[in-house]
Amino acid sequence: MNGVELFLLGRTLMKIGEEAMPSPRDGRRGGTRAVLIVLSDIVVHPDSAVGEIAERTGLPQSQVSTAVARLRETGSVVAAPDPGDRRRSLVRVADEPSERVAEVRATTIDAALAAALGGDEHVGEVTAALETLARRLSPGSVAQLRSG
Repeated sequence: MNGVELFLLGRTLMKIGEEAMPSPRDGRRGGTRAVLIVLSDIVVHPDSAVGEIAERTGLPQSQVSTAVARLRETGSVVAAPDPGDRRRSLVRVADEPSERVAEVRATTIDAALAAALGGDEHVGEVTAALETLARRLSPGSVAQLRSG
């Protein structure tokens, strides 16, 4: 496998993941990718300002602000004033998982994976491989690549 093949596989996996997500109750489907990118950054870097998240993720600040607002609406993250600069807020994951987080975590990828694979035959095998990759490669792994 080369870098291009890995990149294309990553895009395919993102699309399968998006398909596996339960639809939000408010019916908004767009922006899922940005919300997940922002949330994964907040998990690795708690107490970050929107500008810092934008810088690390490469997303436009307006898109990060919108994603943070959606995450706050669902109770997934909380914001507090920055003690060093009260004009900005620092964002962190909420202490208690919201209903939406619990719903997303409880939803399996089986149906979306079966649809992508054209049937149920290899779902178990592919799920096991994905679980192995998830254990070995965390969102923090990318940060390690950049610093290493």
